[in-house]
Amino acid sequence: MEVRDKVAVVTGGSRGIGRAICERLAWGGAKVAFCGRDAERGRAVADALTNAGAEALFVPADVGHPDEAATFLDAVLKNYGRVDILVNNAGVTRDALLVRMSAQDWEEVVRVNLTGAFHVTRAAARALLRRGGGAIVNVSSVTGLVGNAGQANYSAAKAGLVGFTKALAKEFAPRGVRVNAVCPGFIDTEMTAGLPPEIRAQFLSRIPLRRAGTAQEVAEVVVFLCSDAASYITGHVVVVDGGLTCS
Repeated sequence: MEVRDKVAVVTGGSRGIGRAICERLAWGGAKVAFCGRDAERGRAVADALTNAGAEALFVPADVGHPDEAATFLDAVLKNYGRVDILVNNAGVTRDALLVRMSAQDWEEVVRVNLTGAFHVTRAAARALLRRGGGAIVNVSSVTGLVGNAGQANYSAAKAGLVGFTKALAKEFAPRGVRVNAVCPGFIDTEMTAGLPPEIRAQFLSRIPLRRAGTAQEVAEVVVFLCSDAASYITGHVVVVDGGLTCS
């Protein structure tokens, strides 16, 4: 899974799955540029990576805003001159049953999870296509495949990422840029840590492996798809869910 000396761009890289992806890419020798909305946390992650001997750049940005997404990519190109890998991971949740969901909660989730991927990919596309190679991985979710009550906004946005992935795979393949998606299932992160014990137990009972996944397990799959080891894989959706969607 060779990523050494490649320039990897990761959105939402300051916590959870995004942080694990940044760490795994850095461990593999990539130069990692990442963004996030929490500037203090992001700088702490960048410092930790740098202190461990990696090359890392953090830029505070909300990718749901096109100007901030463009500023982020401008900083990456100014520092590194190119983009080899793009991981669209930024995401938020605003859970509620549809009849109680506000228009603001719908728009915020779609804006960050789906439209944010559009803004960043569009900003990075010329740099990727000019090089005649590279990889994009969109971090979707099993909720985008099977839905989840109370998450109509999140499910719709993550399903949109799957369609986005397949369309771009066809558009970018002639220039050697591969585009794939990863759909994590129930993963131990800050997002799931606050669930009541009974809800957590319900989720785990539906997973054939009978445990939650880790952010590191998702990161391994993402880095595989970014690497030369996956050179003949594009337009695919890889599910990392302990068997949840087949149970």
